[in-house]
Amino acid sequence: MQTILGSGGIIGIEIAKELPKYTENIRLVARNPKKVNESDELVKADVLDYGQLEKAIAGSEILYVTVGFEYSTKVWQENWPKFMRNVIEICKKEDCKLVFFDNVYVYDENHIDKMTENTPINPPSKKGKVRAEVANLILEAVKNDGLKALIARSADFYGPGVPKNNSLLNETVFKPLNSGKKANWLCSTEYKHSFTYTVDAGKATALLGNSDKAYGQVWHLPTAANPLTGKELITLAASKLGATPKIQLAPRFIVKVMGLFMPIMKESVEMLYQYDRDYIFDSTKFEKEFGIKPTSYEDGISEVVKLDYKK
Repeated sequence: MQTILGSGGIIGIEIAKELPKYTENIRLVARNPKKVNESDELVKADVLDYGQLEKAIAGSEILYVTVGFEYSTKVWQENWPKFMRNVIEICKKEDCKLVFFDNVYVYDENHIDKMTENTPINPPSKKGKVRAEVANLILEAVKNDGLKALIARSADFYGPGVPKNNSLLNETVFKPLNSGKKANWLCSTEYKHSFTYTVDAGKATALLGNSDKAYGQVWHLPTAANPLTGKELITLAASKLGATPKIQLAPRFIVKVMGLFMPIMKESVEMLYQYDRDYIFDSTKFEKEFGIKPTSYEDGISEVVKLDYKK
């Protein structure tokens, strides 16, 4: 049995699409789980409830954690460490392998122009400190308690399909351009910014989970090299949509002002360092080990437009 916690998110869906290559027994766990494959087993659970979490994981050989909590520092501080301690405890008891889908918030802000698995861990944000604590819990359990686990990291991601609101690019670029409005971007459109294609992320995460050699390590999921600047990306998306590449820029001070009235913008202020410099994510380690190349931005954006916007 291979189980996905947080199966309703776009990454959980993409992993579920890929898992039939490796197993006939797939369990999808969410508050309101929906089948991706006809034979999927659905389990409704609140992952913060230990008893429900234990039942959801029971009998699993591999557990994929793609859970997303509300984008709030307070919520993350309260939920993530407790949740991960419970997951680790149950996985050890069930002799279940753990695959954690992670982001790049843990990395030192002065090194995000060349992120590899060896980039210094020194999170500048409160949310990043929570993610570092969670990653450390996993790696310590691998080192000291016999847990078999790996961490799969992704850059900001984009891709076709639902739920679309999980994709930053969909909300800030594709949707507004498709409606004849201006694309939205933070800080500056002159810096390069990597994005991981969700289909690649799902395939690679499933492959890692089913590769014994991958465990005990951190992996960057396949992400196209030579990322575009914000301006280049918006121009490319507009050309695919047949739209005018109009841009509305939100400088740091504007985001701070908006944060006085909009909770999500307030929560975003501490992450603006990812947009005021190059943000370049390197997946060379994965590509060399598994011989898989990521989808290009040209092809990925074309697919998003074809599947989600072309009637």
